[in-house]
Amino acid sequence: MKYVHSLLLPIAAVGVLMFPVMLNAASLEPIDSSGVQVQPQQQSGISYLSGGIGEDESKAIEQAKGYNLHMTFSIGPESKYVPDVDVVVQKTPGQTVLTLSQAGPLVYVQLPAGKYTVVATRNGVERRETTDVGSGTARNLVFHWNGDE
Repeated sequence: MKYVHSLLLPIAAVGVLMFPVMLNAASLEPIDSSGVQVQPQQQSGISYLSGGIGEDESKAIEQAKGYNLHMTFSIGPESKYVPDVDVVVQKTPGQTVLTLSQAGPLVYVQLPAGKYTVVATRNGVERRETTDVGSGTARNLVFHWNGDE
């Protein structure tokens, strides 16, 4: 009996150590593209993706390549994703390059290098961010509303 107990402890330890690896593997699972409705779109020569409702759609957008501005829209203390944001992307100063209605909760945009101001409006409450976009790492902007707005 003592032999069985001494064998179970190493097996249990390996199981506990493998748990984080299994969690990471789950996030790399293939996407069920049959339920994904995200398609690249264009407006005035600017390519973008908007969506992220449901896990497969979110993963599809997050895995998309070639977009140098990533925006996330959320609300409340739980930071729940929201898909009802109006977005205006302006090349500083004030030249509008992209206007989206009811966008999100994820919006990925491919922009020429430069400085941009993003205005995100939800239920009349505006959030504004300015960022430099280049050819290197994508810029990530998170817009959050408290929920009582």
